[in-house]
Amino acid sequence: MAETPVAVSGGWAPVAAGLLGTLVVAAALLDGALAGRAAGARSRMGRPVGEVARLLRQRRRTTVAADRLLWRVGGAGLLGMALMIVTVVPLGRWTLFDLAVGVVWVNALDVLAWAFVWLTGWGANSAYAMVGGYRFLAHGLAYELPLMFALVAPAVAASSLRVGEVAAAQQGLWFVVWMPVAFVVYCLGVVAIAVWGPFSPALGRDVAGGVTAELSGVDRLLFLAGRYALLAAGAAFAVPMFLGGGGGPLLPAWAWVLVKATVLLAGLVWLRRRAPALRPDMFMEVGWLVLLPAVLLQDLLVAVIVIGG
Repeated sequence: MAETPVAVSGGWAPVAAGLLGTLVVAAALLDGALAGRAAGARSRMGRPVGEVARLLRQRRRTTVAADRLLWRVGGAGLLGMALMIVTVVPLGRWTLFDLAVGVVWVNALDVLAWAFVWLTGWGANSAYAMVGGYRFLAHGLAYELPLMFALVAPAVAASSLRVGEVAAAQQGLWFVVWMPVAFVVYCLGVVAIAVWGPFSPALGRDVAGGVTAELSGVDRLLFLAGRYALLAAGAAFAVPMFLGGGGGPLLPAWAWVLVKATVLLAGLVWLRRRAPALRPDMFMEVGWLVLLPAVLLQDLLVAVIVIGG
């Protein structure tokens, strides 16, 4: 039986932030390479670096009667949200916070994505940005409940809301093996809060970039970094919830967590360019009529197995 994680001093928080930043850079480089491949170019791995340099030099602009405080909070909020998620992800034997309700903590943070994306659109006082924000809210109505019930399944199987105990409960068999529906729905939820793939109409070309229409300079950089960071934090959180935590041969537990998170993150970045973007009304139909019943059946099956065992 694996040991439950030990909470470490808050002085290790910069290390956690650094690891998250490394995953963000890796995701951006991979996305650049995939973009180059799709365009027929040899490589665009260096494109993210050039884009960062460009945005750092670019002057911030604002719009007439913009609510700058809400605008700034929304743009930087996604990055802060990702940092809060990784505080409860065990890195092998260690975690920053061993919360008794760690699963609920992450589920509650998911809802913040609604606020931050919407505030980014609202605060700009721009029609296109506002339309993008409301599009994201419409999508959110269809993905949030399935995501919530997807996280219920591993918690029920482990009989605990502690993230470390959920990971420790998978020593015999990873949860992804007998909870595939919950895992797929969770991954869709991660893609959603990062405003990727099917949820990209909030940033659509038909609304001049949606919530990002008026963002420039550092503001735009923070928002884009937040999207990659949420994708990375979501991949990291999937490791203790579905992928056995630090379990694995040869390598130490902390290394396995990083390896699994990196592989899943690469899959999510690749999925961005494969999954079609859907109008909110179309995705709401899928979310309510397909994803939600499917994940509820998954939860029922898990509950029956746990009670019967």
